[in-house]
Amino acid sequence: MGDRRWQRVAGIVERGHRVASGTALESPYPQGTIAMQTPCFKALGLDLTGYVQGTLNISISPQVFQLTQPEFTFRAVHWTDRHPPEDFSFSRCRLLFQGVGYDGLVYYPHPETKQRNFQAPAVVEILAPHIPGIQYGCRVEIEYNPLEITVH
Repeated sequence: MGDRRWQRVAGIVERGHRVASGTALESPYPQGTIAMQTPCFKALGLDLTGYVQGTLNISISPQVFQLTQPEFTFRAVHWTDRHPPEDFSFSRCRLLFQGVGYDGLVYYPHPETKQRNFQAPAVVEILAPHIPGIQYGCRVEIEYNPLEITVH
């Protein structure tokens, strides 16, 4: 992660829509959206190999976040024939859990191009490697690049 000046925000892991991972019973994407999107992002230059094929949903409430200058933004990604293409942004981050840091990515499907499964503005979706012992209700910290993300 180099010499970037990271900032930290505390959060709690919470249950998401479970569509990214494909574990939601009512999901139209049984293999999960991340698995379906991964080849598209790889073709665009972002390799998600090494990350769990689902997102960790971290509530930073009462604070909210905004991607201001994300490292990666991909417009009009056509990853399914079920709806029109979507825009996605990503910013590198680190997730700190039980004294261990894990390199990850903030995953941000732009709400203006999404059709369903919206997140609250206090929920940060993170792609991360397997993290032993993490579960709903766990306290974590997110280290983020303040040049790319604003938390207020």
